[in-house]
Amino acid sequence: MLYRNFKKDELKVSQLGFGCMRLPVTDNDASKIDRVEASKMLKYAIDNGVNYIDTAWPYHGENSETFVGDFLEEYELRDKVLLATKLPTWMTKTYEDFNRYLEMQLKKLKTDHIDFYLLHSLDKEKWENLNKIDILKFIEEVKSSGKVKYIGFSFHDDLETFKKICDSYSFDFCQIQLNYMDENYQAGLEGLSYAASKNIPVIVMEPIKGGKLAFNLQSQLAEIWDPEDASLTPAELALKYVWDKPEVLLVLSGMTTMEQVIANVDSASRLTAGSLSESEKNLIGRLRAYIKEMTEINCTSCQYCCGCPKQIPIWSIFDMYNNAKIYDALKSSKFSYQFISPDRRADQCIQCGACEEVCPQKIKIMENLAKIHPLLT
Repeated sequence: MLYRNFKKDELKVSQLGFGCMRLPVTDNDASKIDRVEASKMLKYAIDNGVNYIDTAWPYHGENSETFVGDFLEEYELRDKVLLATKLPTWMTKTYEDFNRYLEMQLKKLKTDHIDFYLLHSLDKEKWENLNKIDILKFIEEVKSSGKVKYIGFSFHDDLETFKKICDSYSFDFCQIQLNYMDENYQAGLEGLSYAASKNIPVIVMEPIKGGKLAFNLQSQLAEIWDPEDASLTPAELALKYVWDKPEVLLVLSGMTTMEQVIANVDSASRLTAGSLSESEKNLIGRLRAYIKEMTEINCTSCQYCCGCPKQIPIWSIFDMYNNAKIYDALKSSKFSYQFISPDRRADQCIQCGACEEVCPQKIKIMENLAKIHPLLT
């Protein structure tokens, strides 16, 4: 495992972090973590050098933090890892809420402190609301108490808002979405450089764009991919693109299978800053142009919308739709759609808007669901 230097305390942080948002589940239910398989995956990652574990209040139907706490206790690994979780900013309405949620998270995680604590999914509105109830006072108090070691934020909004947040407080770190398809999306590459200029270390999420960039080499993508340009897999190329940037502290990957863990740990032991070749850069340029042209819905399968009252698997349906377009695979997407129960398909949307309120990508979910159902049936 390769490590990067977190300059605050000269910490050595593994350049691969384990994101506990896409753990394996049972009964095709995002809230039911397959604890046996997920434990094997986390244990393998930690045994092979991963020392940063990331979770959050809403992940897996609010069960991810509890699983992580139980896992670290069972295997006596709390002191072996840097533990990250996030304040559910959309649920904090008063100053007292800050401490109330933190105390519940400490209990769920079975620990007396959080190493990396993030203000979750900040945008302009959330940041303004947090300031109204004195978030900066809470930050100072909670750091001095020892319950939180480092304070940062994760971000989903435009570049201007990102810069304003960076300017507002001396955050210990921040977390942004970045991959070779999202160079100019949200904070993007300019945000990465700006944070570095403010001495704010950057953690990258969605390096493989919710798995989208770990595509199979078929159809036109197979024609674009030249073995002479890259001896890597598509997933490795996506990770290498982000690790190539020295401003990046670590890359978070939400892994669902043991195969993904093994592959990513191997990649994190070989791929480092400044190693992306010119031929690989050219290949990325060709891939970017094609995927951008073919992708209609910018969904990363983060599953923030899993609280749909009709239990519609929105992210899965969007994936089927995009796959049909990108890989010329309408037939297989129609086949997959048949396995969704009729009472959970896209046409069951009741237009409540709950999904759009929490979507980090600001997708017009209701409009797209109405468009997709006729196509996939």
